Amino acid sequence: MRVSTPDGRVLMAAYRIDGEEVGGIADLFEQFNREFMRDEDWRMGTSLDALNDVLHRLDAESRDGDPAVVVWHDHARSREVLGFETTQRWLLDKLAQPHAFDEARIMSDLDALRAGTGKTYFDLVLEVFAGHPHIELQLR
Repeated sequence: MRVSTPDGRVLMAAYRIDGEEVGGIADLFEQFNREFMRDEDWRMGTSLDALNDVLHRLDAESRDGDPAVVVWHDHARSREVLGFETTQRWLLDKLAQPHAFDEARIMSDLDALRAGTGKTYFDLVLEVFAGHPHIELQLR
């Protein structure tokens, strides 16, 4: 999809994430797949690393023109849904898989989350987007 900016420029691509449809991590990735994987014959799993890889592809496609734009509607709802409870459950699920993840780092992340100083899953998703300068994330 192409969109125009207020000054009349046409942007390369626009993607829409609907926060009202996000009931958890799987729902968010379902939307990412719908928007970012339209022309692919595979789907990314619910992994921040996979999201980062797909955004690298979008980033590369955008370098010759204007940035790709991702408009995240009702992001406040997503922020709430992907907040403390979801993040804690996600981290605990990782701990339940012995030797699959860095347990010390996961415990540290969990302790920080519980102390109110850690990042939520929503925050982590925003960090992934922030690492891609040719992708403009608009939170609405």
